[in-house]
Amino acid sequence: MMQRFIQNGYFLLFTFVTGLFYFCFYLVTLTLGLSLSFTVVGIPLLTHVLRTTSIFVQYERVQTKIYTDITTPPYEGKLRTGSSFWEQAKAELLDHRNWTAIAWLMLKFLIGLLCLLSIAILYITPTLFILVPLLAHFFDIYFIGIRVDTFSKSLIIMSAGFILAFVSSWLANGWVRLIGGYTRQMIKILNR
Repeated sequence: MMQRFIQNGYFLLFTFVTGLFYFCFYLVTLTLGLSLSFTVVGIPLLTHVLRTTSIFVQYERVQTKIYTDITTPPYEGKLRTGSSFWEQAKAELLDHRNWTAIAWLMLKFLIGLLCLLSIAILYITPTLFILVPLLAHFFDIYFIGIRVDTFSKSLIIMSAGFILAFVSSWLANGWVRLIGGYTRQMIKILNR
């Protein structure tokens, strides 16, 4: 149970990091590509950026399988034809699946922010509650306006920390399942 709780924490952290990466990557590259599209440089840049969507969707699929054990259908990638570069660029730019995948991947940033907040609440708070008997001698600790100045008060807060850790384990597991469902839904919509 403890190993699963820690693994869920890693998954929540990875969700934040990958969501931040997708948001920054697509925001910068799409802005740069669209602003340079009147030159010869912009269209190839946009084409190569749009080709990354299938790689990132596959990565999300693998990450979800490893950390949540949720099976998702394989992402059906596009077949590249042997046509000219400009025909391939036109096909990439007009493929709605690319733009839909970018929207889903950039939305992971908001989900990642919620994951970062949930890590603070579900992981750090119970740990601090459990460590109150050790920390009470060094810091002035107040809990709901009551000063924790005796060992018995610190033990009560520590026991509340253990209860909170148990509840946090259950909540983190549910939150990870929801994010895994998000990835499954993303791939299902992209495969249409």
